[in-house]
Amino acid sequence: MSSFPVLYPIIRELNLLSSGIGRMALYTAIVSDVTGMNTLLIFEAWKQGEHRAIVALWYVVCFMGIVTSIVGAARQAMLWIVRNTPEGKPVDQIYVVTILAGVMVAGLIADMFGLTIVNGPLWLGLAVPDGPPLGAIVVEKSETFVRNIFMPFSFLYIGIIFDFSYVSEQWSQLKPFVLMVLAAYVARLVSTLVASRFFDMMVKDSLALSLIMSLKGEVDILLFLHLTDRTIIGREHFTVIVITVASVTALVTPLISILYNPTRPYMVNKRRNIQHSPPNTELHIVACIHGEENLSGVLKLLEVSNPTVNSPISVYALYMVELVGRSNPVLIDHKKEKQEQVVSDNSNFSSIQHALRIFQEARGECLKISSYTTITSKKSMYQDICELALSKKACLIIVLFNKNNGVNSNVLAHAPCSVGILVDRSRSPFQNLVKNSMHRHLAVIFLGGADAREALSYADRMAVNPDISLTVIRFLSHENEGDNKMEKKLDDGLVTWFWVKSEGSNRIVYREVVVRNGEETIASIQAMDKERYDLWIVGRKNGINPVLLKGLSNWSENNELGVIGDYVASADFDSRASVLAVQQQVLRGQDKGSSASVLGGYSFGTRK
Repeated sequence: MSSFPVLYPIIRELNLLSSGIGRMALYTAIVSDVTGMNTLLIFEAWKQGEHRAIVALWYVVCFMGIVTSIVGAARQAMLWIVRNTPEGKPVDQIYVVTILAGVMVAGLIADMFGLTIVNGPLWLGLAVPDGPPLGAIVVEKSETFVRNIFMPFSFLYIGIIFDFSYVSEQWSQLKPFVLMVLAAYVARLVSTLVASRFFDMMVKDSLALSLIMSLKGEVDILLFLHLTDRTIIGREHFTVIVITVASVTALVTPLISILYNPTRPYMVNKRRNIQHSPPNTELHIVACIHGEENLSGVLKLLEVSNPTVNSPISVYALYMVELVGRSNPVLIDHKKEKQEQVVSDNSNFSSIQHALRIFQEARGECLKISSYTTITSKKSMYQDICELALSKKACLIIVLFNKNNGVNSNVLAHAPCSVGILVDRSRSPFQNLVKNSMHRHLAVIFLGGADAREALSYADRMAVNPDISLTVIRFLSHENEGDNKMEKKLDDGLVTWFWVKSEGSNRIVYREVVVRNGEETIASIQAMDKERYDLWIVGRKNGINPVLLKGLSNWSENNELGVIGDYVASADFDSRASVLAVQQQVLRGQDKGSSASVLGGYSFGTRK
C-alpha cells in the first residue's frame, strides 16, 4: 500500500482531504505504514543477524531503547513546552531551534547504534504534539529547509544513482523483475477494489480508492535507495522502480480526478429549504463558527429565527479550525468523542461551548444545539460543512462573511440546502441574548427570484415573534420590462400569500417600489431609514430581473453577497445593521437562476 507522506500531498492537491475517499485512503495508509514499519524492523533485524543472532537482538534492544527515550523524555519535554506557552503566544524560538537540532542528534544516535538513520527523526517527529502552538511552528520552520534544500539534494542523489543504460544493457535479465513489479501493482489494484466492493462501495469510488492506494512517491524511492545502499537490489532494479513509480503517478493522478468528484453527493433532488418546509416542523440549521469574535452574530440570528415549541430549531454548530501542524483532518462529534483528546488546549473552543450551552438552556426545548469541530484545510473545509448539512437534512447553512475566505464560495456552489451569508455588525455582549426581551426591526429587500423568495420565507418565520417588526420592500421594473414570466408568477404568488396573511398585523409593513434601472434601485434603498433596522435580509442573485440591477454589475466587489447585498454591507451605505444574503437550494440538474423545476412543486398558502 501507499505510505501516508506520499498520499497526503496528492490528496490535498486533489482537494479530497475531507472527502470519504480521501479519509479512507489516509486511514488505510496509516495502518499500512505501521504494519510496514514493523515488517521493516523484523527484516532489518534478520538481515543484521544473518551471521550472529546476538546482533539481531542488539538491533531490537537499541530500537526499543531509542523509542522509549523519545516517548518518555522528548515527548514529555514538548508537552511541558506547550503547557508553559501562554495562550495565543508563539513558542519561544529557543525551543524550536532545540527540536530542529534534535532531529540531527536523533539521526546520529540511530545510526550510531546500527539502526537506519531515518528511525530517530521519524520517532522524534511522532513525539511532537500536533497542531498549535508547537506542532504548527515546527512545521512552519522546517518546511523551508526540507522542501527547498534537503528534498532537492535527495532528488539529486536519486538522479546520480538512476542510470537508464543499465536497463537497456540488461533488459533480457530485467524482464522478470519488471513483470513482478507490474504484477504487484495489479495485485494491489485488484485487492483494494475487491475489498471496497465487499463493503458496498460504488464501482467508481472503489476504482478511485484502488488507484489512490497504488501511488508511490519520494518515501518509497528513498526506501529503495536504502536497499540499493545495502546491495539488496542493484542500480538497474532501482532504475526500473523509479521509472515505474513516475509513470504510474503521472497516469493515475488525472484518472482519480475523472473517476471521483467529492461534491457529487451534495447535490440532491429533494427540496431542503425554508420556503418548502412544512409548517410547524423542526427546522435544521448548520451554523459555522470561526471563533469567539463572530459567535454573538450567529446566536443573534438564531434568536430572531424564532424557535418555538410548535416549530423548534435544531442547530448543528460547527467550529472550524484550519489544519496546521498536523496532516490528518478530523470531524469531531462532541456527543460521541471526548473533546479533551483533540482540543484540550483550546480555551477558545471551551468558551464557545460554554456560550452555546447557556444559549440553549435559556430557550429550553425550543432549541437544540449539537456541537461539532472540523480540523481540515481551508480548501477542503466546505466538504465537511456540506457533508454535515446533508447527513442532518439541514434546510439552511449559516456562514460568516469573510473577504479573504474561499470557503463560502465553495459552500454556495455545492451546498445541499439553502445558504445564508451573514455580515455581522453586532456589538452587544452575549449576555443580552439570554434576556430575550429586545425588540428588533428587520428589513427584506425583495428583488424577485428564488433567492428573494427564500429570504422572504425566512423573514416570515422570524416575524411570528411578537418582538420582531418586519418591513418588506418589493422592487418592480417599470412597465414589467425584463420580467421572466415564470419567476414573476412565483414571486406574485408568494408575496400575495404573505401580504394577505400579514395584512392585519401592525408589526409588518409591505411596500412596492417601481424603478427603471439599478441607479434608481440604489437610490430607493438609500432613502430608507437605515438607523431603524437591526438586520437587512436580501436574496443573493438568482432570478433577479436584470433591469433592477442595470448599471451596477461593475460596482459590486463581493460576489458572495450579490450586488445588492454587497451594497447594503458596504461602508457607502452607512448602516450599523447586520446583513444576511440568502441563496436558495439549487437542486441537482437545475441551473442557478432557473425556475423550470420549481413551479411544478410549489404550493401557495401551505404555511401558517
